[in-house]
Amino acid sequence: MYRRFPSKDVLVRRIAEEETSRLTDQARSALGQEDEPWSALSRFLRTSVASGAGRLLPPQVLRVGVADEGEGAGLLDEARVPQQRTQPGTGELRLVPEESAGSLGSAEYDAGATALLEVVGQLVDRARAAGQLRADVSVSDVLLVIATAAPSLPDAAQQAAASARLLDILLEGLRSRPL
Repeated sequence: MYRRFPSKDVLVRRIAEEETSRLTDQARSALGQEDEPWSALSRFLRTSVASGAGRLLPPQVLRVGVADEGEGAGLLDEARVPQQRTQPGTGELRLVPEESAGSLGSAEYDAGATALLEVVGQLVDRARAAGQLRADVSVSDVLLVIATAAPSLPDAAQQAAASARLLDILLEGLRSRPL
């Protein structure tokens, strides 16, 4: 292992880059293959969970921010994700650097994470604009579904069944309901 990777940090960064790239490709595929917004988002989530993508995503992509007591009890900040902010006047998502990113803060990783946020953002925006996704669901929420919907079980068949069941429940929770 150390012949290819000089340290554990470099190995972890490489795994995170590959996982981010795989998820980005799956999101682009869903955007290109599905005309209906909810079908595209659902396809992306099902494909990603079935392939096991997301289990090794870096925590920087998955962190959800919580508002301070003074900002409103229990409310989340505007973007809900510290590293996902809207560029003023453009409506584009950008990655906000963290002081704690350390060795995972490479330019290549940042570019990959930004691409992932943008493509998943398109899926989320389309589904939300069509009224099929709850208005409070963020890109980070979608990535969190991928990271958590594949429980680790010793039997592969049980794991697949549990993942499919959990994903069905989570998808129902993400879906917008008429008032």
